Amino acid sequence: LPRPPGNPWVIAGAKPDVPLPHINYYWYRVRKRAGLEDVRLHDLRHSFASRALALGEPLPMIAKLLGHTKIQTTARYAHLARDSVRESADRIAASIAADILPPEMPEPRRQ
Repeated sequence: LPRPPGNPWVIAGAKPDVPLPHINYYWYRVRKRAGLEDVRLHDLRHSFASRALALGEPLPMIAKLLGHTKIQTTARYAHLARDSVRESADRIAASIAADILPPEMPEPRRQ
């Protein structure tokens, strides 16, 4: 949907400073057309927060972007993707292993 000039809303209505009325009606149509029957409009906020966190944005900044006054609220939104958690765990494990395992011995030379 195009945003009228000067309208601050992400999903804008025809009048400035007024959000689109009956947004669920439009969201239902978008979902159906995209084949996303079980995606709620509110899920977009969760996805935004999770993506921002995965990109390294600090939680206070994400809170501000979402209009939250408490970081705890934002933390509930910002779910980490499983791959990100696994990659982080692997990096930490490799760091610990590097500190406790002896260095690799070079292969003996053949004569």
